[in-house]
Amino acid sequence: MLRVTTWNINSVRFRIDLVAKFLKAARPDVLCLQETKCPDEVFPMKRFRCLGYEHAALNGQKGYHGVAILSRLPFEAPHTIESFCGKSDCRHIAVTFGERAGFADPITVNNFYVPAGGDIPDPEANPKFAHKLSFLDELRDHPRLHPAQNARAILVGDLNVAPLEHDVWSHKQMLRIVSHTPIECEKLIAAQHAGGWVDAMRAQTPEPAKLYTWWSYRSPDWATADKGRRLDHFWTSPALADRVSLIEILKAARSWTRPSDHVPVTATIDV
Repeated sequence: MLRVTTWNINSVRFRIDLVAKFLKAARPDVLCLQETKCPDEVFPMKRFRCLGYEHAALNGQKGYHGVAILSRLPFEAPHTIESFCGKSDCRHIAVTFGERAGFADPITVNNFYVPAGGDIPDPEANPKFAHKLSFLDELRDHPRLHPAQNARAILVGDLNVAPLEHDVWSHKQMLRIVSHTPIECEKLIAAQHAGGWVDAMRAQTPEPAKLYTWWSYRSPDWATADKGRRLDHFWTSPALADRVSLIEILKAARSWTRPSDHVPVTATIDV
């Protein structure tokens, strides 16, 4: 089994104790973090090594964005798609697990942080939203995100879109809210289909069941209101689609002290 977690941690140094709490309890083989907000040279690698995660692929910068993959298993040299929309802003990192990890057939893990897009769902009035739409188009078209037939690949991360009707607390009320506008949903689904990716979370829990991974800081009583969104995703190539045996959304983590507004999502894969 291979257990892979994706989690937008919203500052890895600020929340390193929460990360440690999670890793001690859950012990995934691979942890994919987004919004690390940390240059590589000051990433808290010593703490991860003490927790048993000796292998790291980092793509970070000061104060914003940033992605990382931490692993208990060795992987091949990491690779990064450095530029999306002409910006090098640390939104992707990938590694491949092969013979060193004990896999006869390699598995590539892509970790993404898609732009949030600001508050106004108008690309002419809001450059951040225009950037997000362009990013999703490049995600759809990038050849490195189109796994070859029979390739074993995973794409995870905070993709900042809740694409389906039951990925939000109220489809009708969210249609004009960034993250669930029709154009964003269409573009993310197009990127998924273009790469032949399978939405593992929805394969495990089909609609109309609600699935959320994010609850806003703006809600004073988020648990009672439960106005969530599924912004974090776990996609697999077809070769792994029937190998996902369990997906766990750790909703309890949203109640931890000074939490991220996202919670960990962990998939168990029979490799």
